[in-house]
This record gives sequence, C-alpha cells and structure tokens, in this order.
Amino acid sequence: MTNENIMSKVSYYTAEGLKKLREELDHFRDVERPNASKAIAEARDKGDLSENAEYDAAKEAQGMLEMRISKMEETYANARLIDESVLDTSKVLVHSKVKIKNQSNGMEMVYKLVAQSEADLKTGKISVDSPIGHGLLGKKVGDISEIEVPNGILKFEILEISRD
Repeated sequence: MTNENIMSKVSYYTAEGLKKLREELDHFRDVERPNASKAIAEARDKGDLSENAEYDAAKEAQGMLEMRISKMEETYANARLIDESVLDTSKVLVHSKVKIKNQSNGMEMVYKLVAQSEADLKTGKISVDSPIGHGLLGKKVGDISEIEVPNGILKFEILEISRD
C-alpha cells in the first residue's frame, strides 16, 4: 500500500464552508444518531426480531448513518481553513475566482474553484476535482486550457483571476 492510499485527502475551506460542514456533522451526531437509535428501540419492542423487517431496516439505516458520520468526521479532520486574503492571483488555485471564455462559442463564464463539498453550480462554485476545475488549476491569464469532457474537448481561455 502506498502512502497515497493511507493518507487522507486534505480539503481547503473558507470559514463559511468549514462552519457549514461542522453544523452538518453536529446535526448528524446530535439529531440523526439519536433518532436512529430510537427507531431501533421501537422496532425491537414490537417482538420477534427474526421476522421483524422494521428492525432490520432501522439497523441498516443506522449503519448507513454511521458510515456517513465517519466519512464526515474524516473530512472535517482533514479540512484546512484557507485565508482568501493571501491567495496568489497570478495563477488559478483553490478558491480562485476565474473568468474564462469558451473558445468554440465565445461565451464567457465566471467560476470560483472550491472543495467538492462546497461546490454549487447555481452560485458559480465548481469543484477543483471536476474536469473543468481540475483543467483550470495552475493556469495563468492568457493561457488556453484544453479540458476533456464526455462529449469532446473544451478549450477555455483564462481572461481574469481574482480572489473575489
């Protein structure tokens, strides 16, 4: 096993994104976990566990919840707060705001590159792990980024890089 498989992936968050992640984790621990335990207790009280589908479903739901909590705890433990005021704007990095131009149709778009858990296309936030986000990383103003997507190759010119 390589170190890559052993080490957890570090993700960078804004203060707002880290707070949201923490609130979601607390909700699962403090609200969802007790609800799952209560559902199991109620199903157990209904009698014979060998033929109790409600009990089996509650136990399975609890298992899925515990997996989700564990994954979120790992994400939170490996989260790093990023100080957006000191971000380098000479090239595209995590938390850069990038204005790009599609070379095939001339359309201009503005995206902010964020951690996958903060991605929200409606607000212009794309994951650095997405094909477009990954293809823009490290590019400078004036560079053309060729990004392979399922239906071909997109070419974007980097027009502007800012912090926000």
